[in-house]
Amino acid sequence: MRRIALALVALGAVATCSPTDSPLQEVKRAGVLRMATVNSATTYYLGAAGATGFEYDLASRFAQRLGAELDVVVVPDRAAAITAVRDGRAHFAAGLAITPARERRVRFTPPYMEVQPQLVYRAGDDRPASLADVAGRLTVPAHVAVADWLRRRHPEIEFHRDPRANSEELLHRVASGDLHATVADANLVKLNQRYYTDLRVAFDLGETQSLAWAFPADNGTALYNKAVAFIEGIRGTPQLNIIRDRYYGHVERLGFVGGKTFARQVEERLPRWRDAFQRAAEETGVDWRLLAAIGYQESHWNPDAVSPTKVRGLMMLTRDTAREVGVDNRRDPLQSIRGGAAYFTDIRSRLPERIREPDRTWIALAAYNIGMGHVMDVRRLLDAAGKDPDTWVNIRAALPWLTQERYYRRTRYGYARGYEAVGYVGNIRAYYDILLWMTSDTEMEMPEALTGGQGAAPPPGERALEIDTPVL
Repeated sequence: MRRIALALVALGAVATCSPTDSPLQEVKRAGVLRMATVNSATTYYLGAAGATGFEYDLASRFAQRLGAELDVVVVPDRAAAITAVRDGRAHFAAGLAITPARERRVRFTPPYMEVQPQLVYRAGDDRPASLADVAGRLTVPAHVAVADWLRRRHPEIEFHRDPRANSEELLHRVASGDLHATVADANLVKLNQRYYTDLRVAFDLGETQSLAWAFPADNGTALYNKAVAFIEGIRGTPQLNIIRDRYYGHVERLGFVGGKTFARQVEERLPRWRDAFQRAAEETGVDWRLLAAIGYQESHWNPDAVSPTKVRGLMMLTRDTAREVGVDNRRDPLQSIRGGAAYFTDIRSRLPERIREPDRTWIALAAYNIGMGHVMDVRRLLDAAGKDPDTWVNIRAALPWLTQERYYRRTRYGYARGYEAVGYVGNIRAYYDILLWMTSDTEMEMPEALTGGQGAAPPPGERALEIDTPVL
């Protein structure tokens, strides 16, 4: 198993090369390749299934090529990644845009990806037509390449460089109305638009940025040459396309499935699996409709589903989770449903006893999605902030903190896409409400997901006729 060294630069140095070893010789002798990078959705983070991220996957393949394990040295920003390379605390830095200023400090490999910076604003505000329209009201992270690009190419535009925030935090602040505009890479914008639906792209900035790996400029060329050969060998290949698609190929397709579509699939797909969900409910004491809502969020009730991170089956179990709950075939829908129910029940039982329902269920759902470690990190952050860590409303508000460096650097498990867990739980609660309404024998108010907040429930016997009610 690959080793992950979660070590902020400020917390101490990692062992450096001995005077008699070149970097390549040291990697081969120690069997360890050290990569410096930031915690983010596009580089490296700990997901529910373990270490993940585009840069992590790419670097892991390079480490395998060298016969080494990958150690990740997590740094607070891109400038610190370059410093870690120059100081010998990492062999290379990943996920850096090539800029003239950086080229004076490190040696870059050929680029392996082009990214397009975009100006982002909030829906409801006037759409900026040029940078001049946001002069004095534009905020970007201090240590990203676009800050240097703006200063160099548009010295007439006044903008603010935030030394404490990363791009994801600024996107969140734009979506919430705290900031007027920011600039972020298109891939990151698309990822965040899934959760912050008020984000809008005004326009692309003039030029793309080339991403590459950075090596010391004056510490031998053997390891650097190996990296160049690896990058040149993988560019344009199916292998690189697979890695890219794993993280970015879904961003145009994913999103909350409307209540109308869900209700139709309750009629068309759920009958095949309803008995299995009900048997799992009898074994675990969890409402079968909640289990069915989890299954729909995970796979749309598709037993052959496979996620970008290779979790599989109707309840999308990882290999480790399947083994833990006694599932030997994740593609077997009956095993998957039983295993998913057992796993959710176990997660819910491991939460502190003082957390009451329904908060207990919603918090357990977040842990099912993002991992118990990250949920416990959020609870500790809330406790330190003097807020109640046992309520879902507080957990929900704090989960996005895990994308913000000033918060996740204080946690045990580091960066996580907390906003994804917020959307995950929200979707399941909506699906659960619809299932309750559609399967109840008593009069209930029609869920807003089916009505857009309008209309009342028809008599129970007529509910199937309402599937095509327009959703506003």
